[in-house]
Parts: sequence; C-alpha cells; structure tokens
Amino acid sequence: MFTSHITAFIVASEVGFWVVLALGLVLRYPLRLPKVGAVALALIPVIDVVLLAAVALDLRNGTEVGYIHRIAGIYLGVSVAFGPSIIRWADSRFAYLFAGGEKPARPPKEGSEAFRHEIASFGRWLIAAGISGAAILGLGATVANDTQSAALNGVFPMLGVITVIWLITGPVWVLSKA
Repeated sequence: MFTSHITAFIVASEVGFWVVLALGLVLRYPLRLPKVGAVALALIPVIDVVLLAAVALDLRNGTEVGYIHRIAGIYLGVSVAFGPSIIRWADSRFAYLFAGGEKPARPPKEGSEAFRHEIASFGRWLIAAGISGAAILGLGATVANDTQSAALNGVFPMLGVITVIWLITGPVWVLSKA
C-alpha cells in the first residue's frame, strides 16, 4: 500500500495527531477530566519525535533518500509550527459544543483583519519552513552519509516554491482584494 515505511510513519503521525487530539478533547470536555485531557494533549509532540527517530534510523541504515524523506522534514516543521494553533482551534470548538464556551469566530475574509490573519498564517509557515530546514540539516549532519545529505538538501527548493505560492495565495491575494 505504501511505497516506503517512512510514508506509513507520516500517515500514522497525521492520524495519531488527530486521534490524540480528539482523545484529549473528549477527556477534557464531554468526560470532564481536564487534567487527564491535558496529559493526553501533552503527548502530541511525542508523535513528531517518533517520526524524526524513524527517519533518522532509516538514514542510519543507509536507505537511499527519496522525496518522502524530504516530505517527512516538511511534515515535521508544519506539525510543530501549526500544531498549537490547530489544537487551539479544535479546543475552542469543543469548549463551545461541550462546555458552554463562546462560539468560535470565523476567520475574516477581507479587510485589514483578513490581511493580519494571512500574515500570521504565513509567519507560521516561515517558522515551519525554518524547522523543516533545521531538521533536514540536522539529519544530514548527524546520521546521513554525504550522498544522503546532498539528497536531503533537495528539500530547500521545495520549501522555496511552497513559500512563494503561500505568499501569493495568502497575504498578497488578500491585500490585492482590499
């Protein structure tokens, strides 16, 4: 089914993120066990550590670097940079549905508030790209051989393309509609 066991780890990491998030929020709100829910939510970063360890072991075993190793680095950066905001987003919805919290506001679609929202999102992407690059460089310097390290560096053009597309379709797009 998967072309690589690293692909399976990425998919399992994504599924694990949502399962642990849902578990933590169900414990926190419908089951009214906020401390236990907080412990479950605190385990979310462990998923990223497991993915990073799997990629490191794969490289250490001499596996030829494929696009999926670079995708794992991007996934890691996105997970770390966007994870907290996704958790806050889900938490506000659970609080509204199960604990009488305020109705969550929708993101603004136009105007200066929409632009600020897009800039914040783009800023999180820049953080994600930085984390991705650092993870790739770290793997390249610690566990990868020279050939693997050079192949891992192929992530940087991908990060550049994503950054330009995000900038154009996010902040620049909203600014052009103002």
